[in-house]
Amino acid sequence: MGSVVLSLDAELGWGFHDFERPPTDRVEAGRRGWETMLELCAEYDVPATWAVVGHLMLDSCDGVHEDHPAPEGWFARERDVWADREDLRFAPDLVEALLEADVDHEFASHSFSHVLFGRPETDRELATAEVRRSLEIADEWGQTVDSFVYPRNDVGHREVLADNGISAYRGRSPTYDGVRGLVDSTVRSRSMLVEPVVDEYGLVNVPASLFLFGFEGPVRTVAESIWEDPMVVQAHRGIDQAVQSDGLFHMWLHPNNLTHERDDRRMQAILSYLDRRRTETDLTVETIGDVARRLETARGVDGEAIVVDGDD
Repeated sequence: MGSVVLSLDAELGWGFHDFERPPTDRVEAGRRGWETMLELCAEYDVPATWAVVGHLMLDSCDGVHEDHPAPEGWFARERDVWADREDLRFAPDLVEALLEADVDHEFASHSFSHVLFGRPETDRELATAEVRRSLEIADEWGQTVDSFVYPRNDVGHREVLADNGISAYRGRSPTYDGVRGLVDSTVRSRSMLVEPVVDEYGLVNVPASLFLFGFEGPVRTVAESIWEDPMVVQAHRGIDQAVQSDGLFHMWLHPNNLTHERDDRRMQAILSYLDRRRTETDLTVETIGDVARRLETARGVDGEAIVVDGDD
């Protein structure tokens, strides 16, 4: 039985607070995109893994976070440039809308303040603080966390996830984004299916297949004018491959990728097709947590795990 996973990195301003010049269009589109994706998921009854930056669940803060071992200046933007932009730093209203949705979404962690786990300057102490603080806030909201999405897919300190009771994460994609990814999938017929594995820490790695906004700018405009939206083509292809091969197709995005109506149309075209194929076949839609539980159940039956090695 094939399955499709949709995961979202819900971060608002935290996805860009360390940028010298954050992309204005995406910073300002975060709330709109969040609400639009909730509406589209509801329209097509698509459960997704929503990985939320923990700081967004706060009502307020001092912007200093003295008890957090972050690098010097890490929280500077929320104290100065964004001091009066609470809409970028806090989002309890959006988180509440997510948790109250009729669709059975998975609530996951995207760290506390979007620290990059794979960087040399991110030591175990910082990684642990980021994970634990996000879990503490989730607990205050009555939420448990099984899955983790690394900020910017910068995988590292997996042992910290395991030590804090997290069971799964979104791993790096084995395929390329953008033009090369399109060529690989359409011209070279490279599969976009991925294989979830249990790593040496006992965590289930559910790799990404396709970033749904990896083909943007002028090249997208040209492609759409003479053909059709290339990302819709790739997503449809991945969904069909999951049906035909009983495999897993994992697509992902940020809510802030939805900056214009044409981005909304892209997501509607993808989710409506997913819904149709699910109706026509035995295709299922899963969350990262669902895949992890399914894999753990399989391990319980045969007593063995698929293990992949890797360094943090």
